[in-house]
This record gives sequence, C-alpha cells and structure tokens, in this order.
Amino acid sequence: MVRARSWTLKKNFEGYPTNSDFELKTTELPPLKNGEVLLEALFLTVDPYMRIAAKRLKEGDMMMGQQVARVVESKNSAFPTGTIVLASSGWTTHSISDGKELEKLPTEWPDTLPLSLALGAVGMPGLTAYFGLLDVCGVKGGETLMVNAAAGAVGSVVGQIAKLKGCKVVGAAGSDDKVAYLKKVGFDVAFNYKTVESLEETLKKASPGGYDCYFDNVGGEFSNTVIGQMKKFGRIAICGAISTYNRTGLPPPGSPLFRTDSTAPNNNRQP
Repeated sequence: MVRARSWTLKKNFEGYPTNSDFELKTTELPPLKNGEVLLEALFLTVDPYMRIAAKRLKEGDMMMGQQVARVVESKNSAFPTGTIVLASSGWTTHSISDGKELEKLPTEWPDTLPLSLALGAVGMPGLTAYFGLLDVCGVKGGETLMVNAAAGAVGSVVGQIAKLKGCKVVGAAGSDDKVAYLKKVGFDVAFNYKTVESLEETLKKASPGGYDCYFDNVGGEFSNTVIGQMKKFGRIAICGAISTYNRTGLPPPGSPLFRTDSTAPNNNRQP
C-alpha cells in the first residue's frame, strides 16, 4: 500500500491564512485498476487564485492545485512508469489517475530546464502573462507598461515579454531584494511600493507622460492610484486583486472593477 500525505482545509479562511487553517492527513491508496497510474508529486503549486477558489471547498477537502508528477506505477500503456506529467491532483504527495486529465511534458524538454518551470514561466503563469499582455493589453513597441506584483510568477514574465517587444517597463514589488531582481531581468524602473513616500509621485516620476498599458495583479488602492495616470485610450489587463483577497473590512473607495467582495455594486442590474 502507498500512503499519501495531503494538505486539507481544516477551516475556512478568515483574513490571512494561518497554519491552523490546514491539516496534514495521511491516507492509504488502493491498488491500481486497469487503466490507472500512480503519481508521485515532484513540485506543487501555491497560487494566489487559491485564496478565492478555496471558498468553494468544504472543511476537510484537499487543497486544489497543479503539480508536476512522475508515474511510479502504471496500468495504462499511454503513461509508462517514469513518465513526467502535469496533473491537477492538489496538495498531495501521491495520487491515482485514470490518465484522462494528465498532460505529458514534451519529450524534448531540455535537461537544463528545471521541471518546476512547467508550473511557472512555461506553464499557467507564463501563459497568463503572454496572452494578458499581448491579447488583452495589446502592447506595442515604444509604449510604457506598468505592472505590479512584478516579481511574481506572472508579473516577472509580463515585464520581460514587454521588454522584448520594445516597451519601457515600470514594476512595483514589495521588497528591496525583489526590486534588485527586477532590475537584473531588465525592468527600466523598479521600486518598493512599501517604502516609497508617495505611490502617486513615484509613478509620475517613472513615467511623467503616463502609462499606455497597466497589467494589474494587485487591485485595491494601488489600482485606484494607477488609473489616474493612464493615457487616453490606455489599456488595462485585470489579472488579479491580491491586495483585497484577505480583506475583512470595507473595500477602499474607487472603481468597482477592482473589488472582489459582495459590496461591489451590480452594474448589470436593470432599473
């Protein structure tokens, strides 16, 4: 028998998640049936969207999420032992799959490329950055882009793609180490939003003429400040609003577009 260790939701979040909100459980997995494979997790994802998606979970449910996993036992010819796959198995060390939802990593995956990047720049965060920037924002060479949470899995890729497109890129992050990283990967301007005296003045100094594109991962008061500095016909990609996910009080004043709570007005309501 294989024992799987799984992180479950012990109680629903109130404000910031804490260790006491989770519980590590051990279960014995049954023998494989024909067509099934046994997976062993190599890497798991911990993504901001989980803070919101966890509201759909019941207490005792396993946390959701993708993982890079290795097939360690197989009764499915399509996935022989040793195959590396992407699986939506959640926060667990081992799981059983019938193979229908598994995605094989390319056989030509370079040995020099960490497998963990299948959950990052080469996976969902990278695709989010690529299509959010190029399709939603429609960024063009010579334009100025503002991206917050810029050192994160999505934001860091957004900035680098924009630089490849010939844009000026301004990024905000929450520590000096992250700011140093952003400068290392080519951001034109990077600042620690926690230590600047005025976010408004910092944004104006970084781009006195305003911003053509804004890739928003934060929402809240930060976005209220950026919106006032958008150029005419500027474009905004609303990817996330992480500054509001753990909020327990009233949201800040401003556009309801950046609210994630039930107090946001219903703009589709008929008179």
